[in-house]
Amino acid sequence: MGHQWLLFALMTVVSWGVYGILLHKGQVLMGDPLNGRYKAFLFVGVAYFVVAILGPLLMLKSAGATWKFTAGGVNWSFWAGVVGAIGAFTTLLALGAALKGKVANPPAVVMSIVFAGAPVVNALVSIGLDRLAGRQYSLPLPFMAGIVMAAAGGFMVVKFKPTAPPDPKPGAAARAAAGFGGGLILPPSVLAAASVAPGSVDVTTRTYRIS
Repeated sequence: MGHQWLLFALMTVVSWGVYGILLHKGQVLMGDPLNGRYKAFLFVGVAYFVVAILGPLLMLKSAGATWKFTAGGVNWSFWAGVVGAIGAFTTLLALGAALKGKVANPPAVVMSIVFAGAPVVNALVSIGLDRLAGRQYSLPLPFMAGIVMAAAGGFMVVKFKPTAPPDPKPGAAARAAAGFGGGLILPPSVLAAASVAPGSVDVTTRTYRIS
């Protein structure tokens, strides 16, 4: 039981680690470049309803909990949900913009920035709230170094993000599909005809005309 918190934390790491990949995949598979991100977010909301509403209701019911809620608990929990939903939505916007910006792997880049920057914001805000509440304590140097390293990691991801290869020149893909990308490829029957009679090659149909 002493390490149960670590197990739950690692479960969160796995869940949030694949979150961006699944979100990006759903957005792309919607097949709507303009509104696919909004359609994907709609089903994120459906999942939130199933997991974040029905799940707690069943757990509270099975635990025999009371249905009394404090104003402060409701207020802070509601705004936690709001900022979480905003984060999910802006993640979708970032993935879509990265795809349009020719970023080679949007989930890898976007989520790396998110997970490098979020701990920094979390640490600074939580420390600030503690100070406002009158809780004073010293910050170990390795802790501060970790925050700086996390921020540096986010900067490096942005600075050295992979870019998608340039689109092929117009006509190159068609020539490659036709078999002429690296040279003229003719079927054996055409080559046989060319060896016995003079004529000309029609590259559009890959046929040999005997003159």
